[in-house]
Amino acid sequence: MTVDVESASGTGHNKIRCFFDITLGGLPAGRIVFELFPDIAPKTCENFRSLCTGEKGTGQKTGKPLHYKGIIFHRVVKDFMIQSGDFSNGNGTGGESIYGGTFDDEAFTLKHDKPFLLSMANRGKNTNGSQFFITTQPAPHLDNVHVVFGHVVSGHDLVRQLEQLPVDRNSRPLQDAVVANCGELVRQVKEKKEKKKKKSKSSSSDDSEAEGSKKRKK
Repeated sequence: MTVDVESASGTGHNKIRCFFDITLGGLPAGRIVFELFPDIAPKTCENFRSLCTGEKGTGQKTGKPLHYKGIIFHRVVKDFMIQSGDFSNGNGTGGESIYGGTFDDEAFTLKHDKPFLLSMANRGKNTNGSQFFITTQPAPHLDNVHVVFGHVVSGHDLVRQLEQLPVDRNSRPLQDAVVANCGELVRQVKEKKEKKKKKSKSSSSDDSEAEGSKKRKK
């Protein structure tokens, strides 16, 4: 079954968006914003979201903070993908999930049929940890092997810039591309509602005072 990315992204409160602020050579390069697909792969999305916020503390296996802040894009293959997420070793050999070690493949519903898809890196069946990659071209050979769980909604040019970085024989960029900051983008709907309530109460209070002054004049 083929599912369109737009329909997979969910609507309203189901949408989850996370961000990476990237530096190149220590200088700010811009922001990448991801939209996740919790309706398709809820466990995978929660893993990524929590690693963006760093809210889960320390990893059981690595003993390192479960946090993407400070990670590098350790593997870049032009016309294919850019890979990151190894917060413990920084070379593709480390990292772990928020669930401790690895977790099972959740769903192969979405295909690697376009650039800018967010998918889990692994070392074989049911070995998902913290590493992920962003496609820069369609990659159908990855279908039913890697779990697609999101896509890039902002920062496409930055992804292309990272894809063009010069690399060594191991596909590691010669210049560090670092996730200097990361987190979840939370919609401020609740805050706006509270402001409206306060404004409404204030207006009611003003009306009461005005009515009271009129009565006193009579």
